[in-house]
Amino acid sequence: MGASARGGARSLRVVETAAFDYELPEGVIAQEPLAQRDDARLLVDRGPGRPPEHHHVRDLADLLEPGDLLVLNTTKVLPARLSLVKETGGAAEVLLLERRSERVWEALVRPGRRLPPGTVLRPPGGGGAVGDGRRGGPAGDGRRGERVGDGGSSVSAAGGGRADLEVIVGEDLGEGRRLVTVCADGEVLRALERHGEMPLPPYITVPLAQPDRYQTVYAERAASSAAPTAGLHFTTELLERCAARGIGRADVELVVGLGTFRPIAVDDVEDHVMHEESYRVPAETMERCRATRAAGGRVVAVGTTAVRALESAAATGTLEGRTDLYIRRPYPWLVVDGLLTNFHLPRSSLLVMIDAFVGARWRDLYAAALAEDYRFLSFGDAMLLSQAEPGADAVFQAATADTGLDRSTAVGPQ
Repeated sequence: MGASARGGARSLRVVETAAFDYELPEGVIAQEPLAQRDDARLLVDRGPGRPPEHHHVRDLADLLEPGDLLVLNTTKVLPARLSLVKETGGAAEVLLLERRSERVWEALVRPGRRLPPGTVLRPPGGGGAVGDGRRGGPAGDGRRGERVGDGGSSVSAAGGGRADLEVIVGEDLGEGRRLVTVCADGEVLRALERHGEMPLPPYITVPLAQPDRYQTVYAERAASSAAPTAGLHFTTELLERCAARGIGRADVELVVGLGTFRPIAVDDVEDHVMHEESYRVPAETMERCRATRAAGGRVVAVGTTAVRALESAAATGTLEGRTDLYIRRPYPWLVVDGLLTNFHLPRSSLLVMIDAFVGARWRDLYAAALAEDYRFLSFGDAMLLSQAEPGADAVFQAATADTGLDRSTAVGPQ
């Protein structure tokens, strides 16, 4: 059973989305990963009134303290972008967002208006036969699968070949999202490996020569439609150096989807609605967070997705479920003390989270990074932030006055 972790009560103040805008020159958007992951630069926040320091991610073990705890999101990216064709030969694109059941997925589908429910999409040229010969009805119509031909007979692909993958367009969920039914010859993940591409963000226009560079070195279960990009900087050797210095590691999983990368499209940030994403925080991870803080160490989340998983579990008391947690000021931080994160797009919910973590000084940090030619966004450089805004404890006490929470121990279920 899961639980939805919603953000705090709506603030009475109006916070214009324009407050989270900044000039992002196209030339600073990193188009390719560095040859060595941990060669990425690392801007280290030293708090209000102090200039940031300039390091590299490879220096992280020396920048943290023995007794600190790194929390990593171990999700793995699916080759979820599919270039397909209709039976008439027209092109279509499907980006799988999240698996709802064995065959049904939530997806972004283009061109959506030209793909009514029941439209069958296949890879150009086809492949082997769809092994079980079954085709489900359009996702969301409640029909059981129907036989296609005799037994294991093949399904013709556009261009006269055989299709080893079919995507049947189903219910319209709004905002470009659809339910789709995915039928494959064998396991769906194997078919995606054959026909899918890594779903790079649209601001990356250079083809990725090595698809594994859009995966973390510690990725486990393939489920996400985008990478937890702060983790792309880590190497096995860096993790070993951190461990040797007495810095702990704990894992979470947040399946990265629309909730993470959908931009804010409203004028008031309070009106933005986060889409739900699945998360899982092992009981051992939550206990290690509690023990770390009790011993005076810091919980350092690697990436905003690790933040959402930890804070969602703490806010709901549920270690596994779905979250639409939208972190913005004032936010009563329950678990995370430090954050290693990349530089984010203007007007994004991720930037709003950074503002909740360090306050308005994010502008000074971003300005310093731009002045020093840091690389931005998914394949760009990173920053190490400390949650130490003056008045944060007063905000926490006011926000949790009726809950009985204590900041030093409020890290999830006992």
